[in-house]
Amino acid sequence: MMRAVNRKDLGRFIVADPKICRGKPTFKGTRVTVADVLADVERGLSWDFICYRWGDGKISKEAIAEAVQLARQALLTSEGHLAHELDAVA
Repeated sequence: MMRAVNRKDLGRFIVADPKICRGKPTFKGTRVTVADVLADVERGLSWDFICYRWGDGKISKEAIAEAVQLARQALLTSEGHLAHELDAVA
């Protein structure tokens, strides 16, 4: 028997839906992945430019901030320690 996989709201602006981008976290109402936007943040692009680049304003600065916050929470505990053991990034 197949188990139904449901949409998961990860925040106000971010969702993981198996029917959209194969379940990768995306910004609600778009097909823009959180990974793509975080890569732009990593490159040092301005948040204003990122908002314009992806859907001409469909992604807000608040949505980008939520993505950064979720990434931080996935990496660190509330005390700032590693949440999980990680292999060193070379």
